[in-house]
Amino acid sequence: MSSDIKFRPKLRLGTRNSPLAMAQAVEALARLCAAHGWDESAIELVPVVASGDKVQDRPLAEIGGKALWTKELDAWLAEGRIDASVHSAKDVETERPDIFAFAAMLPRADRRDCLVGADSIAAIPHGAIVGTSAPRRASQLLNLRPDCKLVTFRGNVATRLRKLDEGEADVTFLAAAGLERLGESEVGAPLDEAEWIPAAGQGVIVLECRAGDEEAKAALAAIDHLATRAELEAERALLARLGGTCHSPVAVLCRADGDNLAMRAALFSPDGSERIEGEARFAVGDHAPVEALAADLLDRATSGIAPHFGGA
Repeated sequence: MSSDIKFRPKLRLGTRNSPLAMAQAVEALARLCAAHGWDESAIELVPVVASGDKVQDRPLAEIGGKALWTKELDAWLAEGRIDASVHSAKDVETERPDIFAFAAMLPRADRRDCLVGADSIAAIPHGAIVGTSAPRRASQLLNLRPDCKLVTFRGNVATRLRKLDEGEADVTFLAAAGLERLGESEVGAPLDEAEWIPAAGQGVIVLECRAGDEEAKAALAAIDHLATRAELEAERALLARLGGTCHSPVAVLCRADGDNLAMRAALFSPDGSERIEGEARFAVGDHAPVEALAADLLDRATSGIAPHFGGA
């Protein structure tokens, strides 16, 4: 459909300057142009180097958490140097400044993790070295395979694959959606969601703008995918009630179940020895059952789990 909305002089989309982030921004650009009947010249992609891309030798949780993926884009957006930011939803902090708004969520891609170096969790060699810096992946792996050893693995997809090739680890995890967007779906083996629960927001691209910028909000709303929004808002509601941060070993799966949504969530101790999980089924937009699920998980949290969540 065409649009009478006019911009000054282009809609400026800010993005991290990494291959995957740029691929996500290009997807957003293409969807916007298709929705509005715009030429690609109507949108400018503005690459920004994020702090999280500058420091890659330590776990994210040790150097500032998820804010390291967003703070530069936040500054540019707040200052009006860009009109919207393109984010991977799982990298966006649960609590966001009130001056920003999620104006669009693109249709969710594959939410699963892929295992690179083995065909399944069971097929990982005994005592293998597994590269990951994500608390969820580390604790969930140790819960299933306590014989494995962990080493810190950070960097973009190409960097992590290179580290694997150079023998720094035997196995690593990558998001299926990221591999798909880079045209590398053949690289890993997707993990069955029944055994391996993904991260909140995994596979979702979000576009964020200034809350008071009605022009940008109206333009971005044309590509908002309501089914994805329903899932993501429920997942983020769970994280908010749990008090989850980048340090928190939490996994969540939320998907359509008829006209409702079904959610499964698990909390872990960092060493994987303790695990609790629960489920909820609820109507779209009704987050009371989600908050009740979070409260139940916190009530049942063991001494190894509870200190890593602030919602109690």
